[in-house]
Order: sequence, then structure tokens, then C-alpha cells
Amino acid sequence: MLMRGGTSKGAYFLADDVPTDAVERDLLMLRVMGSPDPTQIDGIGGAHPLTSKVAIVSPSREPDVDIDYLFLQVVVDEPVVSDRQTCGNLLAGVGPFALERGIIPATEPTTSVRIRLVNTGDVATASFTVTDGRPDYDGDARIDGVPGTACPIELTLAGSGPLLPTGHPSDTLAGHGVTLVDNGMPVVLMDAAEFGVTGDESPAELEADTSLHAQIESVRRAAGELFGLGDVTDQTVPKMFLLAPPRHGGAIGTRAFIPHRVHTAIGVLMAASVAAGIRIPGAVGADLAHLTDDHDTVLEHPSGAFTARVEVGQDVDGVWRATSSSLRTARKLFDGRVFARPRL
Repeated sequence: MLMRGGTSKGAYFLADDVPTDAVERDLLMLRVMGSPDPTQIDGIGGAHPLTSKVAIVSPSREPDVDIDYLFLQVVVDEPVVSDRQTCGNLLAGVGPFALERGIIPATEPTTSVRIRLVNTGDVATASFTVTDGRPDYDGDARIDGVPGTACPIELTLAGSGPLLPTGHPSDTLAGHGVTLVDNGMPVVLMDAAEFGVTGDESPAELEADTSLHAQIESVRRAAGELFGLGDVTDQTVPKMFLLAPPRHGGAIGTRAFIPHRVHTAIGVLMAASVAAGIRIPGAVGADLAHLTDDHDTVLEHPSGAFTARVEVGQDVDGVWRATSSSLRTARKLFDGRVFARPRL
């Protein structure tokens, strides 16, 4: 099933319908999406990281969990499939897909499903409207980066680990002040001004700046080691954020390198991590942000704004932790059989 989840688009499979061997599975996904090729002309990928994604769904054996969701990022122009991150946008479609495939029961008017994010071990709850036993994709919810309106999908996630992997509100990497945050997605917060940009540039302008990209990539590789990810040269995490003062009434301006293209909006779990990070005193971006007393954090991005609801606090040991929730939408695009390329 091809679905739009949030501001991304991907192919959703039942685990029983793909190889159990990871190498065979990844080769199949490359052939399905049409990678490696900048246009993905011989597959169903959309020639952009945001439209070259896969969700693999199965019933969960974990207690108090309904389904498992494995996310795969299929690189567009390289023969690479990564499972080192998850995707909160495709997460929005996982519950409706599971109901469509009959692996969870329908509860009307609202179905809530507990989803284990296999890539990270976190557990999320997704709630969505059901009519006549089927997901109701129509509705009045609107999210920036997607035209029109659709049924709201509420996502709630409590991170399983500390917010600050290094234990420090800020660190210095490759000569730049940064904050490493993981609230469902490992991200690096950076001050746009320190890199000689305003943080209000378009994705195309930032992608064309080869000097900027080289600086950010140096920081990303150093951050990968501190996140415990090892050599991230060929990985799609961590995500890199340039932060700037808000210009449109939000809390902070963001530009996300994911990691080599610049996001036209912002990912759900990226937003949760940024929103949590800038609420920590001493973190990069905390002094740039215009925060309110409630838990809503409006993150400005290239195509509008995203509201992330986060609750941040320190436990008895002084470790920063967070929970987050967000509003997304999803829609089934088509349901059928995909014919993979015979070979790469």
C-alpha cells in the first residue's frame, strides 16, 4: 500500500510479504523503489528522501504493544537502505494500514493502537477516527506541507532514554557549538548565524552552498560518534538543524539537513527532539527561542510551521527526559501489487 504519512510518502508492507533476511529484504526494497537512480524512474520512489521510504508492519509479541513498525530509508541515488533511524511521519500511517490489513481490531469512533518503533525500541500511541470499521481519511485537520485537509491522527511518544546523549547541554564539535538531543530522533542543534547564514534560506539555497554542507557534514560525523552510532558517513542520522530566531510568530526557525538534502518541512520526531532541546537551559537555540509557558512549541520550517507538544524535566538523578505528542494526517494513495525490477 502506498500512503502519505504526514509530510512523507512511502510503501507499507506486511512483514510476512517481505524476506526475513535483512540483506534480501534491502535488495528487494532497492528494486521496488528504483534505487540507485536520481530519478528512481524504474521504481515507485519519488526521487527525494521524503518519498523514498518503507514501513514494514507486523503484529507485536511485546506485552502491551499491538503492532511492530520497522522503518527503512531507501537512499535515492546510492544502493543503500538504512534502518538506523525511524520516521514519525510514516508512523502516522501505520495504525490505519494495520487496520486496513486486519491485524488490529476496529473500535469506533476512535481506534487507538500501541506501536513499537522497532528501530529505536520506543513505543508510540496513535489514535484515529474509524467509520464502518475502516479508517476515515477525510477530516478537517490541516498540516503545513500538505495541501487540503484530512482526518487528524494523534501521536504520543515517551522517549526511552535520556534527552542529552552526552549529558551536556552543549558541546563543541569541529569548532562549532552544538547540542545533541534524542527525543525519538538523534538531532544536532546548531546556531545558523555561527555558520554564516540567516536560517531563513530556502532548501535549494542551502543545498547549493557546498562550503556550508562541508562544515555541517564535519560536525555530523563527529556527532555520530558521541551518539554511539559509530561512523555515520553512509548513514542518514543524525539529522542536522540550523536554528534561528523565529520570523513568523513561532518559537524558533529551523532548517533541517536530513542529512544531505534539506527538508522542505520537518519530521515529527525531529520536531519532538528540537522542541525538547531548546527548552533545556544552556542548549543551542534556547537563547534564540520565544517560548511560552505551555507545552506547545511552534517550529517554523520552509513550508510553514509545526506544533510539537513536549513536556521536559529532570528526573531524580538530574537526567533530562521528555514526552511528546503531535497532530499528523495520513491518506491511503493506492493498494495493490508492486513489481520490482528483476535486478539492480
